[in-house]
Amino acid sequence: MSSISPATAPGSAPAAPPTSPEQLLARLAALGIKSHTISHPPVFTVEESKALRGKLPGGHVKNLFLRNKKGAMWLIVAEEDRRIDLKALGERIGAGKVSFGSAERLMQYLGCCRARHPLRPDQRQGVEVQVVIDKALLAHDPVNVHPLTNDRTTAIAPKDLLAFIEACGHKPQVLDLGG
Repeated sequence: MSSISPATAPGSAPAAPPTSPEQLLARLAALGIKSHTISHPPVFTVEESKALRGKLPGGHVKNLFLRNKKGAMWLIVAEEDRRIDLKALGERIGAGKVSFGSAERLMQYLGCCRARHPLRPDQRQGVEVQVVIDKALLAHDPVNVHPLTNDRTTAIAPKDLLAFIEACGHKPQVLDLGG
């Protein structure tokens, strides 16, 4: 998502994610989860992704990393074209007013520079980042996500996406984010 910038100074290389895409894909395989990954030039926005991918089938993800005044955090996993009213969403998830989490907070708690993927196998600092998944996204098969880097796309069955998130110790909340 383009509104969260990398946690590095301009002109410097982004910090390497603490878990590589290869390790993530190996973990999926170890869990018996089938996936298919393609490589492509890095994409930074939904629009860039659409232009590059052509007719790659399935649902495509956009993620929002949010927090409230009390410091609670959420990773919202939605269809790429879903318009989300943050005020209404904050009320629906019981968060009150929410805003985008900083790149520094994203790196600290999810170990990545951009909120590009729901495939984050660990959490940091003992703080729970609550995962909320758009119910409409799960109607697509496959669901396409970035595996810790924006130069690859991994297709995964929706039931396997949920199984992976649960295998990582999280109970995702599935909500209809359309209304």
